[in-house]
Amino acid sequence: MELKKDSNAVSIDMLLIVHSEKRRAAQGTHSDRQADLGALPQRRGGLQGIGNGIRRWQKFEGSDVHGSLTEKEHPQQTQVITSYNNQGTQLTVEVHPQDAMPQLLKKFSLAKRLQGDKNGNTRPRQPGAKDAHAYPWDRSSLKSMPLDLRQFEKLDTYASQVTVKNGLDELVSDLLQEAHSDLERVRVIWIWICHHIEYDIEAAQEKDRQAFKPTDILRTQKTNCDGYAGLFEKMCRTAGVQCMTVPGYSKGFGYQTGQSFSGEFDHAWNAVYLEGRWHLVDSTWGSGLVDSTTSKFTFLYNEFYFLTHPALFIEDHFPDNKNWQLLKPPQSLKQFESNMYHKSEFYNKGMLSAHPETSVIKTVNGKATVTIESCAPTLFMFMLNGKQEQGLLSLRKNGMKLDIYPPTVGTHKLQIFAKGNSDIYSSVLEYTLKCNYVDISVRLPAELHQPVGPSWFSEQMGIVNPSHPDPIIHTSDGRCSVSFGVEEGISVLASLHGDEGPITEETQRRYIFQVQRQKRAELKVQLPQAGKFALKIFVKKRLEPGNYVFVFNYLLCCTNTKVNWPMFPESFGNWGQDNELLEPLSGVLPANRNIPFKLKLHGIAKALVKGQDTWPLTLNREGYWEGSCSTAGCHEIYVMVLENANHNFYSYILKYKVNAQ
Repeated sequence: MELKKDSNAVSIDMLLIVHSEKRRAAQGTHSDRQADLGALPQRRGGLQGIGNGIRRWQKFEGSDVHGSLTEKEHPQQTQVITSYNNQGTQLTVEVHPQDAMPQLLKKFSLAKRLQGDKNGNTRPRQPGAKDAHAYPWDRSSLKSMPLDLRQFEKLDTYASQVTVKNGLDELVSDLLQEAHSDLERVRVIWIWICHHIEYDIEAAQEKDRQAFKPTDILRTQKTNCDGYAGLFEKMCRTAGVQCMTVPGYSKGFGYQTGQSFSGEFDHAWNAVYLEGRWHLVDSTWGSGLVDSTTSKFTFLYNEFYFLTHPALFIEDHFPDNKNWQLLKPPQSLKQFESNMYHKSEFYNKGMLSAHPETSVIKTVNGKATVTIESCAPTLFMFMLNGKQEQGLLSLRKNGMKLDIYPPTVGTHKLQIFAKGNSDIYSSVLEYTLKCNYVDISVRLPAELHQPVGPSWFSEQMGIVNPSHPDPIIHTSDGRCSVSFGVEEGISVLASLHGDEGPITEETQRRYIFQVQRQKRAELKVQLPQAGKFALKIFVKKRLEPGNYVFVFNYLLCCTNTKVNWPMFPESFGNWGQDNELLEPLSGVLPANRNIPFKLKLHGIAKALVKGQDTWPLTLNREGYWEGSCSTAGCHEIYVMVLENANHNFYSYILKYKVNAQ
């Protein structure tokens, strides 16, 4: 039968009226037409296990379809039975006392409150063409509808502070006090669940997962994904918003890159109907995460899974019914398994795309390359088999490029992390790297940290206009000179690191001699032998306390096996940044020789060279201090300066060693 109250009313597909036993006995001849309430579950036995283990049949009792979940107290209360089949079709049966007919008609006239469609139907419709979004992602938004998250700031704060008092109905009522639209109703329910319900790991790992009743979830404030989805659906329906639970496969806790999916579904989430269209949410993953090493849950709110764009949601959620992908065209399970999995932080931190687009990549001639495009400058780092080694990561204004060189043949795990606007690096991508060839000539220094080469970040730290914009510098004779502009108030420090040879922590800066000319720094580098070296650059604001901060490094490469340069002379604290050494540059001088000296020194009164004897330096017209000394009988030679002509105290600024005779 069909009942209509007004133009906004819903249509009732079936009205089942059940009389009490006394009434039934009195009617006699009509008893064969009455429904047997107790026989209903048996006649529809499929209600006991619908949803492939994700959704189990439950019977809720309350005053109406949005009533309390408290136990039945009066025999005349309404009973509601709701179930879904594998295609997401909903069947709801309500059993009312006969004398409730006036209230029944009044209830079904509130169709707008129940989000009825234009035909007045409260039954959630199946998703159709109007719900579908284009695949692949068009980069327009992370959300499936236009949202300004700033508008939710006060609402989110309010919802997160609401507490459970006397049950689900009152909780929803309290949450809706500040919600004035269906979007806001969904938002407060989402925020409350994400901030109050803990993921029950033990329950999730049970082979025969039991259904979680909303009353039990509110009492323990713990549940598994089925419970999250069921609670979210119940609260939305209580708030008058159409909502469905969607079972399916997921790339969540325990997922291994490239794995296949079969058998029972392992996850459940929700679809909500807002502004004439279905949208997707996952309150389980919005609430926090599970540590893979400790198997402990931590509350960590994740905005990404609220009204997620379907073209992004499909990366880690595959529903049992393809219509709930909300995509055109929909993806197959095989595509879901093979497609690259971008973690939620990939998008949260402003990433747009990555290449390769498959989770398993193979090296070519011992090398693999990964590139990421981002919407803003972002810091990245990587790990190959848990170590930051065997890779060259260079930053770009809108992304990064990583060249990786696996050290052995076989399968490797490559993880990529991004920093974004926070102070924490988060995992955004994970690849399985298969290597069938190793180029033994490519062995990167263990101290080669990331990033390599100058970038927007080095400019931000005060290093500009570098002489070498590329991250790799090749030198045939083992020497090179690198220069760059330095902003006012910035001090620069450099060190050289290699895996072989005499370089130690004490001498790693002695193969670099720094020259400061006005606002530009020059680093003169001499390599102790052939090989690959990391030239690391650090900066520090002069007037601020603290240590130097690493900015970037160059990779220096030399194949000339005849290279064997000595260290530069040792400099002391009084060697000013604006000073310049022209000769001698070698820190080790030959014995029994006359050695010329030429330096540019600022703000001094006198300069001299001291060995067995003392040789003064004179200031020429070009502003250089010049002179010479003999190394005969010397083990060490010092350059000393007098800063104040009225004093007699000389300071050491340079130290040379003399070869044994």
